[in-house]
Amino acid sequence: MLEGLGALVAWLGASLIVLADGRRGLALGVALAAAGLAVVAGLKDGPVPAALLVLGGAIAAASRLTRVGGGWAVMPPGSTPRLILCVASALVALWIALGITGGDSPALRFAVLVVIGLAGARVLASADPQVQLTAAATLALAVGAASGLGGGDLWPYVAAAAVAAGAGWLPLSAPRAA
Repeated sequence: MLEGLGALVAWLGASLIVLADGRRGLALGVALAAAGLAVVAGLKDGPVPAALLVLGGAIAAASRLTRVGGGWAVMPPGSTPRLILCVASALVALWIALGITGGDSPALRFAVLVVIGLAGARVLASADPQVQLTAAATLALAVGAASGLGGGDLWPYVAAAAVAAGAGWLPLSAPRAA
C-alpha cells in the first residue's frame, strides 16, 4: 500500500513539473517527485538511499524557490497536450511495470519509468532554463532511484543527490544571438 502511494506521489510530482511554468509549481513538483521516489526506493533499499533522494530533491526545490520570477503558473493556456502526456505516460508506465516486466517492486519500476519519461519530455520540450534545470534535477533523482532495481550500491544515490542539488544552483542565462 505504501509502495503504491509513493509511486503515485512520484507521478504527481513529475506531472506537476510538466504542467507548471512558475517557480513555486516547479519547486513543489520536484519535492513531490523526490519524496515519492524516496518512499519506493526506501522500501526496497533502506533509509539511507531514501534520505539521499529526499536531500537532493529538497535542495533542488529550495533553489527553485530562491529564483526570481512567476508564482505557480500551473496549467497555463495551451497546456492540454501536457495534461494528456501526463495521463498517457502513467498508463503506459503502469502497463510496462505490471504487465510486461517481472520481478519485485513494481511500484519502483512504475515510479522510475514515469518520472524519467515526464522529466525527459519536459527537458526536451521547454526553452526556459529554469524549467530545464528542474526537470534535469528530477531526471537525475529518477536515474539514481533506478539503481535500486538492480540491487543496490549507495554510490548511485549519492551521485543522483549531488547532481540534483547542483543542477538547481547553476546560473540561468538566456541564449543570445549575435
